[in-house]
Amino acid sequence: MEIRNIAIIAHVDHGKTTLVDKMIEAGMVINERDRPTGELIMDNNDLERERGITIVSKNVSVSYKGTKINIIDTPGHADFGGEVERVLNMADGVCLLVDAFEGPMPQTRFVLGKALSMGIKPLLVINKVDKDNCTPDEVHEKVFDLMFELDANEEQLEFPTIYGSAKNGWMSTDWKQPTDSITPLLDEILNYFPPRKIEEGNTQMLITSLDFSTYVGRIAIGRLNRGTLKENQQIVLAKRDGSQEKHRVKEAFVFEGLERKKVTEVQAGDICAITGIEGFEIGDVICDFENPEPLPTIELDEPTMSMTFSINDSPFFGKEGKFVTSRHIQERLTKELEKNLAMRVHETDKADKWLVYGRGVLHLSVLIETMRREGYELQVGQPQVIIKEINGVKCEPIEELTIDLPEEHSGTAVEAVTKRKGEMT
Repeated sequence: MEIRNIAIIAHVDHGKTTLVDKMIEAGMVINERDRPTGELIMDNNDLERERGITIVSKNVSVSYKGTKINIIDTPGHADFGGEVERVLNMADGVCLLVDAFEGPMPQTRFVLGKALSMGIKPLLVINKVDKDNCTPDEVHEKVFDLMFELDANEEQLEFPTIYGSAKNGWMSTDWKQPTDSITPLLDEILNYFPPRKIEEGNTQMLITSLDFSTYVGRIAIGRLNRGTLKENQQIVLAKRDGSQEKHRVKEAFVFEGLERKKVTEVQAGDICAITGIEGFEIGDVICDFENPEPLPTIELDEPTMSMTFSINDSPFFGKEGKFVTSRHIQERLTKELEKNLAMRVHETDKADKWLVYGRGVLHLSVLIETMRREGYELQVGQPQVIIKEINGVKCEPIEELTIDLPEEHSGTAVEAVTKRKGEMT
């Protein structure tokens, strides 16, 4: 069976998860009762549903015309850019989703820049063309200009465009002629992204994601670049620091719909999950036992903010949570580091205080809220910007802010930004 691995990237709230829902609905299933239904199927944790955003990237597979399409839904916020960077390593192509009214936004630039620099071809999907006063043709021009600015090569600039409304369940090559299904997009994915050429050679798989199960321990997820992976196969784990360890694969799974299906052997080019390997990190490489040939590891952007986490020593200690000691918090932060690539935790001179570094306030607030819901009690300090010395000059991270509002209210916005030492350009 042919395989396509497609990541869906976009600015926050441009409709990625809704589009994935419709693609799942359009796919073929052997038994109709197994078809997932509902809205925002991929946003399956409480925080994602409440905030209406995607926080963790997830995989789902759809069968269409005899081809397996692995779809990777990614977050749209810059704070979760670590998620986007690592899953792009699994993708053969990207669907760039842009709102027909808003056009390319700052986060569109961020995720598209990452994909183009990795040499991945984009397919443009202009969504929400049913909105009043939308300008799909202008948006198309703006995306082309943005790609040109981001140094896209000639092949990347010759991208096809699909227009439609994911919410209403249709896609078309012409936005003035709505269809009744999303199949034009799936057809274009099959036509535009050729099957990946599998190189000759032995086993190679870069671990780009991980999961944890209380029954089998840590689960390594990635795309098998070449070679084979079987149950009970002996492999070498090439670590980020250059060291190599010998392990044995216990079980192998591939993605089928939203579920994982156990297989005896994984086809090269497919995204799979492997159990039985201990002590691995994201960015490590699974190689052949006899002749290991590691792949380049994942490079990630640095954290930009830090916060002090400490135990709750206020008079209200122990009123809400059940995990209150420094040992509990230390264990939880260490566990978070295993799957949260863009985070760092540094110990301080006190045993009950930690410095936690993240990609932004939202990134850290999601961790705090998750811990609170899990029953942890903690105190946090004021967020601090991380100052870094580059060539002897003190530098701090900057953010681009775009505000759309009526002219009569612009003075208030300018005043609010100036108070925060913002510069207008």
